[in-house]
Amino acid sequence: MSPTLMEEGAQASLAQHGMWMTEQLGCGGRVYRMPLAIRFDGPLDVTRLLAACDDVVRAHPQLGAALAERDGVLRLTPAAVPPPVVFEDATGREPAELVERETSLTLDLGTGPTARFTLFRLAPERHLLVVVAHHAVFDGMSKDILVRGLADAYAGSRPPAPPSAYGEAVGRENARVAELLGEAAEFWRDRWRDRQDLRLPGLSGVSIRAAAGEAVDVELPAELAVCADKMGVTRFELVLAALHTLLAAYGNEGAAVAVDLSTRTEETRGHIGPFVNELPVTAPAPGGTFAEFARSLREELRAVYRFRQVPLARAVGGVTPRTALTPVSVSYRRRDGNTPEFPGVDAAVDWMTFNGAVRGTLHLQVVDARDGIAARLQFNPLVLSRSGGETVAGHLLSLLRAVAAAPDADIAALPLPSPVEPSFAAAAQTPAPAGAGGDADATPYLAEVAEIWREVLGMPEIGPDEDLFDLGGHSLSITQIIAKVRERMDAELSFDVFFDEPTIAGIAAEIARLREEA
Repeated sequence: MSPTLMEEGAQASLAQHGMWMTEQLGCGGRVYRMPLAIRFDGPLDVTRLLAACDDVVRAHPQLGAALAERDGVLRLTPAAVPPPVVFEDATGREPAELVERETSLTLDLGTGPTARFTLFRLAPERHLLVVVAHHAVFDGMSKDILVRGLADAYAGSRPPAPPSAYGEAVGRENARVAELLGEAAEFWRDRWRDRQDLRLPGLSGVSIRAAAGEAVDVELPAELAVCADKMGVTRFELVLAALHTLLAAYGNEGAAVAVDLSTRTEETRGHIGPFVNELPVTAPAPGGTFAEFARSLREELRAVYRFRQVPLARAVGGVTPRTALTPVSVSYRRRDGNTPEFPGVDAAVDWMTFNGAVRGTLHLQVVDARDGIAARLQFNPLVLSRSGGETVAGHLLSLLRAVAAAPDADIAALPLPSPVEPSFAAAAQTPAPAGAGGDADATPYLAEVAEIWREVLGMPEIGPDEDLFDLGGHSLSITQIIAKVRERMDAELSFDVFFDEPTIAGIAAEIARLREEA
């Protein structure tokens, strides 16, 4: 493993920090496992493919990285358990069963592995490679980089290594975020509202937390490409405009949809890693023609893009740790290239392999490739019924077909559903305070905890009952507070207490409880 590509101790990215914190709170798990399945038909050279997997891991040490907190800073380090590359005879087994099994296996950000490669023999000339990587070291574009690297190595070429070290690239990204932070805070001041109300058919509640998920596949009209060109928007902008139009028709006024945005630059284009940020996009009330609405949404997106590298929690207050920024979210990935060829065999890649989890209430995943646009609507069955998910998928498809047939149609003339009556009382998603301190006296610790908070948050005065997240605190703030409390007060705080008691008084009470138990 080349030390020039991942220096031990390099600072983790903001995206990695957010996912690490969510995992520490026990809120991540399966939703962060990103599976990729490749089917091979023909006389596959098993030894050569397994060696190709090793070559890709060597070229991209990020796949073998772990995350460790040191003195309040989250850093990258080679994992104690590197990515396993194994072969298994699974003759007669179903591919879906094997993908499910691999996706269910734990990936550990602290010790590793953070990725695993398993090649299954299904028949003498039929194989399945399942790669599962943690989102903290992987993203959608990483799938293309990985498959291209595997194909190159299988063909006898060494997979190209990124031109710069991952840690150096992350350092420059963090510096850009710091430069934009003030402007981003101003930009989001009038745009961001942490609303968790939602109207959908078949909805009984709202979730912004990871849960076991179900999915409905949607075959989007091939004519969308031509339709988008006529409107002067991208296919992504057209699909997002349709989703906003549908949400408004259900009765969701001014709803924000969280969108996954790539933060890659020319420097990081060849890196495997989590170069992605989730930001909310709020659209004006749909009116006029659909084309006019789509172009207005395009302008809002262009404004958001200026701050695409700045996590929302760093720019505003009140964003508690969660896996979904808003109840409804979208990921849209454009694939311009063909699937790389593996000499002597036919290879088919499932670019949308489902991990069986959903990060919020409803998530639309789209992969736009030369051979068509594939879409999948993922939903949380605990709050949205199967029939409700299928209804939403059907409404979206009907709307897109109508738009593709008549791009200049008035929105009022499109096939839109009737408004949905709210069927539940919206509730706050943060758990009620757990009373961490019990009867222990927190008074002796209040002053020192307050001093630590003032240092970390850069504020001259903070009240004992002010909420950390409302003050602009985020995952980095929590890590720094824990480190300072450990150093100065000889107490090891858990991350969970900041979820339940995010105040100076709550933390002081927890320290008192720990001292009482010691």
